[in-house]
Amino acid sequence: MSKIGKKPIIIPEGVTVEIKDGFLEITKGADSHKIKILPFIEAEIGEEQVKEGEGERKILKFKKSANMKAAQANWGTMRAVAQNAVDGLTAGFSKNLAIEGIGYRANLEGENLVLNLGFSHPIKFTPPKGIKISVEKNVIKVSGFDKILVGQAAADIRAFKKPEPYKGKGIRYENEVVRRKSVKKAVGTK
Repeated sequence: MSKIGKKPIIIPEGVTVEIKDGFLEITKGADSHKIKILPFIEAEIGEEQVKEGEGERKILKFKKSANMKAAQANWGTMRAVAQNAVDGLTAGFSKNLAIEGIGYRANLEGENLVLNLGFSHPIKFTPPKGIKISVEKNVIKVSGFDKILVGQAAADIRAFKKPEPYKGKGIRYENEVVRRKSVKKAVGTK
């Protein structure tokens, strides 16, 4: 029995959920998230009594259609992916990246991010659709409603100049700990 899979997802007001042709479509305003329902999983939208006199609220439940190992694994995964979509549309996700190093800078040109990282040329990064980037001093904030896209965009930006272990220069996640090494020692001859 999956501890995650059996929990219902509470659908907040303003968010609509529809099940169409094996896909789960979650919408809020102009933003929409389409998720493929994994094999051996069934989704159903229902209502749940809150308290006496307070009314009902909409919920989304998932259940297994087969008793297999793959169904068990997909059950919890499907529920977690759907919960992330609902959370992203209501509150959003964000990741902060810190730039460290003398002369390292980040600027915005329209929606594009321009990075000066000690190379002979500036690096331009165009964010994918649904991702917003803002720059404040030496901190780059990547935000959006899709958790996977936010994480991937942040990883792509970090990959331009990963933090090196000797001086710690480069782009790192805000609370990332970079293990520092002592200075390289020259090998002497006898």
